[in-house]
Amino acid sequence: MTGGLVFVVVVLIFVVVTLAKGIRIVPQGEEWIVQRLGKYHATLLPGLRLIIPYLDNVAYKLVTKDIILDVQKQEVITRDNAVIVTNAIAFIKVTDPVKAVYGVTNFAEAIRNLIMTTLRSIIGEMELDAALSSRDKIKARLRESIADEVLDWGLSVKSVELQDISPSPSMQKAMEAQASAERERKATVTKAEGAKQATILQADARLESARRDAEAQVTLADASAQAIRRVADALGGQDAPMRYLLGEKYLNAMQGLASSANAKTIVLPADLQEAIKGMFAKATGS
Repeated sequence: MTGGLVFVVVVLIFVVVTLAKGIRIVPQGEEWIVQRLGKYHATLLPGLRLIIPYLDNVAYKLVTKDIILDVQKQEVITRDNAVIVTNAIAFIKVTDPVKAVYGVTNFAEAIRNLIMTTLRSIIGEMELDAALSSRDKIKARLRESIADEVLDWGLSVKSVELQDISPSPSMQKAMEAQASAERERKATVTKAEGAKQATILQADARLESARRDAEAQVTLADASAQAIRRVADALGGQDAPMRYLLGEKYLNAMQGLASSANAKTIVLPADLQEAIKGMFAKATGS
């Protein structure tokens, strides 16, 4: 009885294990690859599925939902030898599980490396300013470049997004120094232009002042000549006008000297009256 009981228990265990190996429930959003004696046999779709125990083996379980792949940061050199740091995120989907399993060793790692390589190639053809301002263009070219490649692996690329694209820390310092130098250059140019304009305006002011002074002197000279002619017409003679004007200027000068705040003592010539009398006598012809 003991030996028969052990045999029954063994048989029950064998049956349970066999049923467990032959009956499989595939979750929604997954597809399983079944190998028979080491060779591809079938693809199990979601639901209750049966396989032959001990001959068939579920070798791979693939997720058919959208897969998010994070592409790590990398340094890329642009066409003008600038270094920028960029990383991306890719959304892919397994469309053919058989190709995804047998077409490449690790499709996730393969796509990461393909995106990194293609990204370096695209940015390497662009200059720094264009690379930093053409995010959408880079994404479109990146997706187009890898779309045909991943078809052979049974995959489709939904989208590739650039998470970050920026100059490297050393490049940022260089750009900040360049920007500072450019600002200083513009400030210097602006200051020089201002000084130039100020010099020109000052020169114009001096020129205008000199012109006006010259016009004033000409006007004064014309007025003096007109005065002399009128005096000459009134007094007659050649010397009388000159003596009259000299006497008038002499008197004006003496009056100004007398009214000066600094004037303490005024010394007049002894013959002042005779001189003025003689001057006016000659001017009047008496």
